[in-house]
Amino acid sequence: MNTNTLDKLRKLKFFGMYHAFKSCLETGQTAEYTTDELLAHLVEAEWDDRQNRRIERTIMYAKFRYKASVENIHYHADRSIDRNQVMRLADCHFIDRNENLLITGSTGIGKSYIASAIGHQACILGYRVFYASTPKLFAKLKMAKADGSYMKEVAKLERQQLLILDDFGIQPFDAQSRAALMEIIEDRHGKTSLIITSQLPVSKWYEVIGEKTIADAILDRIVHDAHRMELKGESMRRRRPAEPEKSYLENHL
Repeated sequence: MNTNTLDKLRKLKFFGMYHAFKSCLETGQTAEYTTDELLAHLVEAEWDDRQNRRIERTIMYAKFRYKASVENIHYHADRSIDRNQVMRLADCHFIDRNENLLITGSTGIGKSYIASAIGHQACILGYRVFYASTPKLFAKLKMAKADGSYMKEVAKLERQQLLILDDFGIQPFDAQSRAALMEIIEDRHGKTSLIITSQLPVSKWYEVIGEKTIADAILDRIVHDAHRMELKGESMRRRRPAEPEKSYLENHL
């Protein structure tokens, strides 16, 4: 009978229940539970399994540059990172309030890692997140214009509750990219959140975007009431050898 039950659980894709029940049978723990306790144990195992798989899917879809976690952020004194600010952002209430986060600082200081860490935390908490290198994203959107898939790509970005634009301002925006940026920002304004990382201070973004009227409109929507992190100090790549970073899932599952 137990073999039959296990087979049905697997076919129904109740993998959490399947593994929990199989483990109980193999270790003889079923005798230690009342009927209610065993049922609760199996349901809890199924719940946890589905939650973990949902998190894994969300993180995979987000396409992060790093396997990052808030716990692994290095708070060196000369980097000007406020631990309390990071912890407040990591609760992701700023996403509920449709607020943005702007992270600026020199190359290699850890901007992308911090953005990815907060993005990972958002995935764990159930938000839809997408990470993109800004130059690559707008190159892709140009190709999408050519092959007719542009509206589909823009709609995909609009559905994300948190969009991370990394390496913003590495190269100036041309007319086509500027129009696409305006469309993305306009679609998301007041409805969803952005995290933007840039080597340039925000005051220089006008020059990078170009076309003053459009730059004013874009930055008014991005910068107004945004959270700011201005990182300082030398590159973390020069400070120490690269270390493998563990994700939240690797640390806690």
